[in-house]
Amino acid sequence: MVLLQRRVLFVCLGNICRSPLAEGVFRHHVKQAGLEEQIYVDSAGTANWHSGKKPDIRSIQTAQKHGVDISKQEARQLVDEDFEKFHYIIAMDASNLANIQSKAPYLHTANVRLLLQDEQKDVPDPYYGANEGFDEVYDLVSNGTYNLLQEIREEMEPTEI
Repeated sequence: MVLLQRRVLFVCLGNICRSPLAEGVFRHHVKQAGLEEQIYVDSAGTANWHSGKKPDIRSIQTAQKHGVDISKQEARQLVDEDFEKFHYIIAMDASNLANIQSKAPYLHTANVRLLLQDEQKDVPDPYYGANEGFDEVYDLVSNGTYNLLQEIREEMEPTEI
């Protein structure tokens, strides 16, 4: 029996604050659930301002406080191939969602949506604020990614080969 792999991409504007946190926290949840072989995780930004750079130091420090290491991640921009490669493309806010949808090829199979879709709530961009903003983002992302993992687990059905 083989479980079908799911691929999840988290997207924010620059891929240095919110989406790296979401990637790291989700990867942590996936590891705790023992699903590393079944769920692939990555992140990207809609803009390319920070491509190749590490996450914002405040994101790295916030993640470290919770036992999550995101220090080796590198920012990259969302590309057309992502719409075919990933089952889920998860936006941090409504503006990111609109940008993702505007870049999407006409026919694509990705489930493009907000992380906090059920609450119809944005994950605020903490870039220009104080450290407390990163703590708020961590809490929102932790809850949102946990709920996303539960959703994915429910939909993953074993397939006979």
